Amino acid sequence: MRARIDISEIESQTKIRAKYLRALENEEWDLLPGPTYVKSFLRTYADALGLDGKRLVEEYKLQHERLSDVELQPIAPPGQRGQRPQRSRLGRRWLIGWAVVILAAAIYLVATNGGGNGNSPSGGSTSTQTAETTPARTTTTPSTRKKRAASTRVRLQVVPTGTVYVCLEADGKAVIDKVTMNAGTPSKTFRAKKFEISLGNGQARVRVNGKSFNVPSSSAPLGYRWTSKGRTTLTQAQRPACATPAA
Repeated sequence: MRARIDISEIESQTKIRAKYLRALENEEWDLLPGPTYVKSFLRTYADALGLDGKRLVEEYKLQHERLSDVELQPIAPPGQRGQRPQRSRLGRRWLIGWAVVILAAAIYLVATNGGGNGNSPSGGSTSTQTAETTPARTTTTPSTRKKRAASTRVRLQVVPTGTVYVCLEADGKAVIDKVTMNAGTPSKTFRAKKFEISLGNGQARVRVNGKSFNVPSSSAPLGYRWTSKGRTTLTQAQRPACATPAA
């Protein structure tokens, strides 16, 4: 827009259809053929505008693609990838031998403690059973915690379709503080667990996680709340006033 380049010029230059170029601008990945096309289109579009295509592709991969199985494999010296570690026959025999010895010792302890003193309230068998029935603790890896945190976060962008007053709070902090926005000047994309917005009228469109929500046409103020669970309409008393600016 700053360079006054029409979308049809970019379409002719890059051979990418205009609807796909608009989908790239609006992060509407579901309108594109697939991740491979997205990365190719991003790189070509960026080069046409004089931007860093490689950086845009890397950012897309980090935010919207899961690591492949090959990337998740541990690093191994050349020639050893894909090979399973093999134990020697001697090692297997050694393990089997120790297992037999341990099993025999356990049977002996159960027999002597259980049969020699029948009145004893506790014995070797009780402690063995307790150890066997103790449930294993589940551990949460950093990657699991990261996925859970990402699943609860919301991406939101305000796209005015006319002149509209906007007050937007992300997790209780103002990110758009009582600003009058005009058509053609969308906000940047914010990320938070909870968004609350107050609009002076219905001349706006809100993009949430890549999907557009067209605000109903209204000359009266409106208010909404977005979380990972969905959208809620706010009453006048519930609408944010942007009293706490973001740090």
